[in-house]
Amino acid sequence: MSTTDTTAASALNREVLVATDSTDQITDVLALPELLRDALWKVESAGLKPTDSPGGMVFAGMGATATAGLLARAALGDQASRPILPARAYGLPPWTTPETTVLCASYSGDTEETLACYESAGALGAPRVVVTTGGKLATLAREDGVPVIPIAGGLTPANAVAYVIVAALEVATQCGAGTRMTSEIDVAAEHLEDLVVAWGPESAEDSAAKSLARALHGSVPVISGAGLTVPLAVRFKQQLNHVAQLPAFASELPDADHAELAGWLGADRLARFSAVFLDDCDTHPRTQARLALSKELIAPHAVGTHVVATRGQTAVERVLSLVLFADLVAHYVAALRGVDPAAETPVETLKADLAS
Repeated sequence: MSTTDTTAASALNREVLVATDSTDQITDVLALPELLRDALWKVESAGLKPTDSPGGMVFAGMGATATAGLLARAALGDQASRPILPARAYGLPPWTTPETTVLCASYSGDTEETLACYESAGALGAPRVVVTTGGKLATLAREDGVPVIPIAGGLTPANAVAYVIVAALEVATQCGAGTRMTSEIDVAAEHLEDLVVAWGPESAEDSAAKSLARALHGSVPVISGAGLTVPLAVRFKQQLNHVAQLPAFASELPDADHAELAGWLGADRLARFSAVFLDDCDTHPRTQARLALSKELIAPHAVGTHVVATRGQTAVERVLSLVLFADLVAHYVAALRGVDPAAETPVETLKADLAS
């Protein structure tokens, strides 16, 4: 694994990215519109049947997969009519009942926490749906007659975000927790095609994604979200962690203003920190005021403060716009750092050690 500083590279084009991206993950990032359309087809092929679940839906998953479930909940916005909550542990929340649909998501199908949730839901008698590429989860589901929504293989779990978001939205519809979002997803896919041009490797060198990547390079980013953008801040942070192998952290407004803001007073004496605020047109006006003031107060103690706004009309469009943006920024930062996004990390080492 190389972490050579490559800031001398004047361009962040595909040639520069491919030089460090040994498995060409950037192509999967740019394929987000097509993956969304394929995800719609795969959900339809699963033949889900409506199940009325007054208890709402629990989304069981870990890491990037769990965050995709939170992104789906954000995309539903006020169209959600029942609770849609995560389970990121070895078991379900204690309030889960047989009237709660449990969606178990694992890219590999072998995520041990998700498998534990699958078994817990079965013991409880709750309706279950699985989204995976295969593994033990798919085997158990087929043995139990549980519907399996397939995910395309050959991706990283993070780059399978389209499949998990679409699956979560559809299962929410089927269990009565939300309204159908098929048309919104189709429109969002078209919107993303324009954003790929605006922000992708062939975009201008001063495009928003490339400019932010250069600004963040050499610093520890803290990504703050509010409302709809909270899970997007988590996604952004995770992608910087895993793709660029960079320490990064996520924060939530307005809560961060009640303690975390004070911590910035010592930031410049410890390391180079950058602050990124994710904004949305639907953010509460008082929270937007807090965002602007927080940015102003943090600026003297950070190497840079930045605001990135969602793009689009519907919540689905706006969520997916920043999924694409964050993924591109993470890959650009990786290229600047000379990091291969496919290089083994302690995450893989930990999983292997636990399995043994």
